[in-house]
Amino acid sequence: MLDFLGQVGHLIMTPLYYAVSAVMVSWHWLLSLVFDPDAGITWALSIVGLTLVVRAMLIPLFVKQIKSSRNMQLIQPRVKELQKKYGHDRERLAQETMALYKETGTNPFASCLPILVQMPIFLSLFRMLNAAAKSGTGHGFLTESLAESFGNSELFGRIPIKDTFLNNNGNTAVMVFAAFLVVAMTATTFLTQRQLMSKNMPTDALTGPYAQQQKMLLYVLPLVFAVGGIAFPIGVLLYWTTSNLWTMGQQFYVIRNNPAPGTPAFAAKLKRDAAKAGHQGHEPAKAADVVVEEAAEEPRPSARPQPKKQSRQQRKKGAGPQPRAQGKSQSQGDTA
Repeated sequence: MLDFLGQVGHLIMTPLYYAVSAVMVSWHWLLSLVFDPDAGITWALSIVGLTLVVRAMLIPLFVKQIKSSRNMQLIQPRVKELQKKYGHDRERLAQETMALYKETGTNPFASCLPILVQMPIFLSLFRMLNAAAKSGTGHGFLTESLAESFGNSELFGRIPIKDTFLNNNGNTAVMVFAAFLVVAMTATTFLTQRQLMSKNMPTDALTGPYAQQQKMLLYVLPLVFAVGGIAFPIGVLLYWTTSNLWTMGQQFYVIRNNPAPGTPAFAAKLKRDAAKAGHQGHEPAKAADVVVEEAAEEPRPSARPQPKKQSRQQRKKGAGPQPRAQGKSQSQGDTA
């Protein structure tokens, strides 16, 4: 049975060995044009380059994770209504909740997709580097000569990349650097999750089951990484810390530019947009003021003089003889 499981594991890991080693060896070849091929900085930057390639390939999954997390937040009021309505019937509650997820296109497990996909890559990198460090055995495109080069490489001339916090032959520099990376890995994990909860979760979502799940991840994941990190080689710690920094920066960008409605990040974005719109509208407003001022300075046409108001007697005195009356008197005289 164990042999069968071992064969299955080997079949699964072999393609990953080739994929991971191909990217890392490519970075190593490129960096060898600048640095010493056997130097620790060359191998360390090769691992960082591998991390960047993996995380760039995971961007579609990250976008899906963000959309699913947003949907989970927005449907929390409806989830609470279902809990009030079907709280006495767990089976019906589960059915209605799953129907709601299907209706809104929400996957409650999408938030774990990037981690789940990275775990096989992480495991293959760990086993590949561990074999290269201990016995100089190569996997995939990491040949025995490259594996030996990696196993003998040192950062800063005194920190072997293959060593761990627990297994370092009494090298204090390894312990200090490994502890620094473990703390950085733990802190970035905590800050990333904290950023999501404090900036991109509406008030209604902070009290439901989804919030409880997020709070659990907030404290459990950093603890898991801290405990497991002391057994990871320096090279693996470099991979995971770089990956966490990528996640934190990517999440900060998404939350800032495309926050979920009803969240503090959404209110902050509206305020920034309003300030930006006001700044852009300032120049047109000044131009309009100039036009108004110029129009005010143009000479206006003179007002038409109005006749003075006269009394009835003044109008009679000023009135001349009526031509019609004169004509009538003249015709009467002629008749006489």
